[in-house]
Amino acid sequence: MTTHHRVARPLLYGALVLCALLTLLPFVWVAGGSLRGLDEIRSDPGAWLPHHFTLGNFTRLFATEGFGRFLTNSVVVAVMVVAGNVVAASAAGYALAKLDFAGRRLAFGAVMAAMMVPFTAVFVTQFVITVDMGLADTLTGIALPSVAMPMSVFIVRQYALSIPDELLEAARIDGAGEFRIFFRIFLPLAGPALATVTIMSFLSSWNYFIWPLIVAQSMSTYTLPVGLAATSQAAAHVTDYGLMLAGAIVVMLPVLVLFLFLQRYFVQGIAGTGMR
Repeated sequence: MTTHHRVARPLLYGALVLCALLTLLPFVWVAGGSLRGLDEIRSDPGAWLPHHFTLGNFTRLFATEGFGRFLTNSVVVAVMVVAGNVVAASAAGYALAKLDFAGRRLAFGAVMAAMMVPFTAVFVTQFVITVDMGLADTLTGIALPSVAMPMSVFIVRQYALSIPDELLEAARIDGAGEFRIFFRIFLPLAGPALATVTIMSFLSSWNYFIWPLIVAQSMSTYTLPVGLAATSQAAAHVTDYGLMLAGAIVVMLPVLVLFLFLQRYFVQGIAGTGMR
C-alpha cells in the first residue's frame, strides 16, 4: 500500500463517520425529545437529552383513541403497495430486459418519462380518478396510485440486465417455458433487486402524508402519519410535541427493522442496477 493510500483511507473513513454522525443528529434529538415531558420540551426545546426521563409520551400515544386503527391501516396499505410493486416490477422488469417484443423501447421510454413527472403534476387527476372509481375514503384508494411505481420497474429492469442471457437461453433450449424461467430462474436471481423494491415501496407508503390526508375523509381510514397529525393537537389547538415525537419514533421503527433485515440485499440491488 502506497503512502498516498495510507493517508487517504483514514481521511475517507473519518469523513464517512462525520457524515454518519451529522445524519444521525436529528434522530438523536427526536429520540431524546420523545423521552421528555411536554413542559420540559417547551422550556428547553434545543436539549439533546432529557433532564427527567419519562415514557409518558409513549403511554399517551398508545392510549390515544384510534391509534390501533391508524397502525392497522398503515400496515394494510403498506402490504398492498409492497405486494403490488414486487409483482408488477418483477414482471415488467423481466419483460423489458429479457423479452424481445414490439414496442419494448417505447414501453421503457414511458417508464422513464413517468419517473420524471412530479407527483404534484398528476395529483388532481389521480384524485378525480379515485373518486370516480368510488375508492375515496378507502384503503384501496390510498394504496392504488403507488402499487406499480416506475422506479420499481426501473430498478428490476436494470438489475435484470446483469443476468446473463446465456443462462436463460440454456433453459429455453432444455424446453423450459417463459413462465418457468421467470419463476424458477429469474426471481431467485433477482432477490437483491426485489429487496430494494420492497424497502423503497414500503418506505414510500409508510411515510406518505399528503395523499392519504386527501383521500382519507374519515378517521376510520387515516393512516398512522395522518392520524398522529390529527390527534396531536391539544386543547386550544396547541401542538403536543411530546406525542408527535413519540409517534415519529413509532413510525421510524418498522422502516429501520426492515432495512436491518434486508440491508445486504439492498446494497446488492443498488449496485446491480448501476445507481451507485
